Amino acid sequence: MTKTNPNKSGLKPLTLLAVATLLGVFAGAGAVYVKGSPSVHAGDTLAQASPNVGECAIDMSLKEKVAKAATGDVAAMIPASPSRQLGALAFNGPDGKLMSVGSLKGKTVLVNLWATWCVPCREEMPALDQLQANAGSDKFEVVAVNVDAGNAEKRARFLADAGIKALKDYSEPTMALFNAAKKEGLAFGLPVTMLIGPDGCLIAAMNGPANWAGDDALNLINTVTETSGT
Repeated sequence: MTKTNPNKSGLKPLTLLAVATLLGVFAGAGAVYVKGSPSVHAGDTLAQASPNVGECAIDMSLKEKVAKAATGDVAAMIPASPSRQLGALAFNGPDGKLMSVGSLKGKTVLVNLWATWCVPCREEMPALDQLQANAGSDKFEVVAVNVDAGNAEKRARFLADAGIKALKDYSEPTMALFNAAKKEGLAFGLPVTMLIGPDGCLIAAMNGPANWAGDDALNLINTVTETSGT
């Protein structure tokens, strides 16, 4: 998919109708939102899921600081307006078991959706790996979620060939995660990146690649983690 200007469409609130439609399309395929708390259990499926979503109230000082920090290499990162609760956003962890954003122990996370067939994604991965190496801690993690359709060997081969060492191997092979983001106006193509606070609330999002290894990206992440108190 090609990069699209994220300014052409704002972030719109989640609706029950959209989630219900999504459940009908992907029932049994894999989880997008999981029932109840942000923690999930192996064996949970989209057919069993119920959305745990809603608008979030983000501190105005954080929103203003993010807007000022999103410059240069990360100028396409747009503060969420309104924000929404994404703690129940689910995917497979490195062990292959279902998990959620909210199960990452209160970290600020940079969720990036990518695929091996996406050229900009492939070019961006080393920079995301470098950001994780530079800034990854108990306060922050880059969560790069591969959305290739059931091709774990191809994913592993690419990560090895690209020299990816700091990033963990997250995946969601049904494309349900990407289509959920697309349905809600967060994704127009790949890669798509969502910055989510330790409370599971969306802080900012962008479409297209960025130089995540640069000073601009590091400044943005430091601004968020210092302001949010993680």
